[in-house]
This record gives sequence, structure tokens and C-alpha cells, in this order.
Amino acid sequence: MHPTARRFATLTVPVLAVAGALLPVASAHGATRVTAPNPHPVIHEAADTKAEQRSVKSYWTEAKMETAKPLDAPDSDDMSFASTSALLDAPAAKPATVAPTLTADTTYGMSYASSRSSGAAWTGGGAIVKTAGRVFFTITAGSDAGRNASCSGNAVTSVNKSVVITAGHCVKINGGFHSNWVFVPGYDQGNRPNGTWPATNLLTTPQWSSSEDMNYDVAAAVVAPQGGQSLTDVVGGQGIAFNQPRGRQMYSFGYPAASPYDGSKLVYCGGRTFDDFLQSEDQGLNCNMTGGSSGGPWFLSFNESTGAGLLNSVNSFKYNFASFWMFGPYFGPEAQAVYNAAQSTSLT
Repeated sequence: MHPTARRFATLTVPVLAVAGALLPVASAHGATRVTAPNPHPVIHEAADTKAEQRSVKSYWTEAKMETAKPLDAPDSDDMSFASTSALLDAPAAKPATVAPTLTADTTYGMSYASSRSSGAAWTGGGAIVKTAGRVFFTITAGSDAGRNASCSGNAVTSVNKSVVITAGHCVKINGGFHSNWVFVPGYDQGNRPNGTWPATNLLTTPQWSSSEDMNYDVAAAVVAPQGGQSLTDVVGGQGIAFNQPRGRQMYSFGYPAASPYDGSKLVYCGGRTFDDFLQSEDQGLNCNMTGGSSGGPWFLSFNESTGAGLLNSVNSFKYNFASFWMFGPYFGPEAQAVYNAAQSTSLT
């Protein structure tokens, strides 16, 4: 780790103080990415046999989950943002939305949650307390290889009823896909009320897989059925949206595990997003969540009563000098391709 050279930190480590100067600013926030007509996600087979799934579930004891730590950020030399040469005017992609799927036993929120929050515990109930969860995995590459770590994720409506959306660095970092990957929806102070769901496949954008480009820090996991039921049959699924207008009111959720949080509770931020005016094409949100919240969902059209909305970004990174801002990638064609490939993945 080189704190004097890093301009930002992924949310899997506490924010560090910056001692060096910022790199030249890319004028990315006013431009549109040039994308392939059909971006092809990178797909990695995880625990794709029943024996492997049993092994992964057995691996994650209560003690291992409690001691899982946010993974160290990769060296700054290994991270990147899209260069301005790739930011040309291109036709806007067609907006697309998929509606939430609520389970019959969803308990609607009974307490008021402020639309302006910088990191309070979520007490509003609703679908979000079942669809959001912690992600646990073992790092396989880099100096932290072998370490158990945690992120956040969220179940979404999908054809195969088995898709979790998270951040790219929550499935792969330092050139290696994580192992022992599981999703624990509804995690609450060590309890796993909705089970432990091993991933059969991990998917991310080609830009994240090849160069860990923060503009494309998006991923999905396809999880195996448990007890004869698929994920969204048990917890429901949030909606999802792509190619939407920027600068809208959003709610962000996650399980921050670095101080002053401990990963035991679902936390949220709320406010109007803004374009990153420094290095990335991401959107920003006032939010104090820390390491472990990476991959947690951002929602458009979030209903405080039902706890449901349209997932439209994920917690991704913070600049070292601005720990009060959270940034999340724009959900364009690349994120849409990851979602489509994940929901089309067969579970047999």
C-alpha cells in the first residue's frame, strides 16, 4: 500500500490522509462513454457443484464472519479511471427498468426515515431489510491473498431469481477472483435469518476485469438455490434501472464494518446525487459509510414504506481527502450487460 501516492480509497479500507498532490483532473463528468454495442461481461465459475457449495457454506462459521475484515485497497498503480481519449460524444443508450419483486411476508416500514442521511442505521423496515445483505469471500490475489473479507450486496428481480448486484472489487481484485463467495441477505448483528447463499458464478465488466477501471466497478453474482428455493423466492428482489438521468434523489445502503461502524447493522445514506468533477464518471452522494459498505445498493424511486426501489448504482470508492462523499458508477450499457448475463445464467 502506498498512501502517499493514492488519490482515492476503495470502500474496503478506512479512508487515508493524502500527502501527495492530485493527478491532473480528467474532464469526464460532462462526456459520454463510447461503448461497444454489446459489452461482453467476464464470467467466472465459482462454487458450481453441490459439493463445492456445501464446502463453502461450511467454511463460513459465525466466527469467520465476525472476524472478516475489509480488504486492503490495491496499489494505486493498479487502479485506473477511463482516459479522456475514450470520452467522446456517443448516442445515449435507451433507458430500461425492471420492477421490484416483493414477497408475501414483506413487513412495511413503520417509522419515518429521513431522505437526507449521511450514515444512519436503517429502522424503516420494508423489503430492503431482506434484499440487502453482507457479502463474504476470501481474497486470492495480491498481498492480502488468503484473507477473509466482507462487502455488501443486494438481491434483484431476475429471470433465474438468483442475482445479487455488488461492486466489481467485491468479486475480483489484484487480478484474481475471490473464492468462498457467499451472500447473507438480511444479516443482523450476526444472525442469518434468510440463510447463506454460495455463488455459482461471478460476473463483472471487461473494463474492471482487465484494468480495474473505477468507472466500471460493477459486478453480479448468481447464487445457488437453497432448500429447493431460489433467492428472490425467499427474500424478494429490488428493481433495477439503467441509462437513467443523473442528479436525482437516491438512497444508498450497506453494511459498513470499519470504525465507527462494525458491520452488524444495515446503514443508509440519502440525498441528491452530483457528478464527480474530479477524476471519474461516477455520481457522488454525501455519505459517511466506511469499509465493508462496498457493493451496497443505490436506489432511484425508493419508497420508504415498502422499502423497495430501482437499484441504479453501488457504493464504490471515496477520495482520501473527502471522506464525506461516496461515489458510485453510472449504470450504463456495461452494467446492463452484466445484469442480463447474470439473469440468463442457468442454475442446472
